[in-house]
Amino acid sequence: GGKMAARLSGGENRLVSLPLSRIRVIMKSSPEVSSINQDALFLTAKATELFVQYLAAYSYKHGRGKEKNALTYSDLSHTAEECETFQFLADILPKKILASKYLKMLEKEKRDGEVGEDEEEDEEEDDEDAT
Repeated sequence: GGKMAARLSGGENRLVSLPLSRIRVIMKSSPEVSSINQDALFLTAKATELFVQYLAAYSYKHGRGKEKNALTYSDLSHTAEECETFQFLADILPKKILASKYLKMLEKEKRDGEVGEDEEEDEEEDDEDAT
């Protein structure tokens, strides 16, 4: 399948597997960007592709994926959390938590309002409220 798609797109696009049209749309969504040079578009696409490959390879190598011969979401989110290079992705690749746990967290935030520095003291009182 890959070769066919690459041949159809023709030109230099063949060197990149990400769709340039989609990347152009994303780049144009930035208010500072008025026009996009074809080379800049191509290089952004190629750099993005290499970055995704690096993230995947790193996560696979350092995750539990090797045991199962698979790359999992939790491998990726662990990388975003633990590796300094990828920490900027922590918001995009958050650790998965159960919906029930998340709802409890939201409830607690609502009750506490803005949490101050005396957060730990509050927690003991919260436990008593719950019972």
